[in-house]
Amino acid sequence: MLVTKELFRDDSYLKRCSATVLAVTEQGIICDQTVFYPLGGGQPGDTGVITCANGEELAIKDTRKSKEFANVIVHIIEPTEYLPQVGEQVTLTINWENRYRYMRMHTCLHVFCSLIPFPVTGGNISLDKGRLDFDMPENPDKQELTEKLNALIHKNVDIEYRWITDEEMQANMDLVKTMSVKPPMGLGKVRLVDIPNIDLQPCGGTHVANTSEIGSVNVVKIENKGKQNRRIILQLEE
Repeated sequence: MLVTKELFRDDSYLKRCSATVLAVTEQGIICDQTVFYPLGGGQPGDTGVITCANGEELAIKDTRKSKEFANVIVHIIEPTEYLPQVGEQVTLTINWENRYRYMRMHTCLHVFCSLIPFPVTGGNISLDKGRLDFDMPENPDKQELTEKLNALIHKNVDIEYRWITDEEMQANMDLVKTMSVKPPMGLGKVRLVDIPNIDLQPCGGTHVANTSEIGSVNVVKIENKGKQNRRIILQLEE
């Protein structure tokens, strides 16, 4: 049975790890464990490098959840003549600069959720920007939101994690704020991301350790995307 251990769940700051190749498929390379986050929850899949046992380096252009197997992550590589063998020991190294920006913005969006008392209908994260769509009737004030958001960020709050069972999650679905994304269930337990006195919700993404790492953020645009749908776009200052 193929299973990929998700090391990033316990430590978002891991930049590399050793791993054993379990399979080489048309989609990509599967290992027994990884530090690479797969596309999901609005956060892009990590990019980086696989270093093979002979020193050959293969560029990873994306990371996805397997379409064939549950609980398996696939490292999608750039075209190459060399492929590692099943059972080979390799080293996986993420593009840390990109990952850290995703971590900052992902955590920022959690903080931002606490300011808008309406359901989230969608979201996305990029290197410089993030967006959340809300089921809300009117446009809020950009400047007011920017000031409130940065006030919360600069409280320097530590991000905490705790786990509940799938059954507990099912009984507390009011914790789910994003209507378009299901909580990461199916492994018997669900991770809650807790920013004390600010936000609490289930999430499988990667986050910074303290809100101060997010840095200053601007609400740069608010768009009407339907009768009761407002898209709010945020941008990291640096």
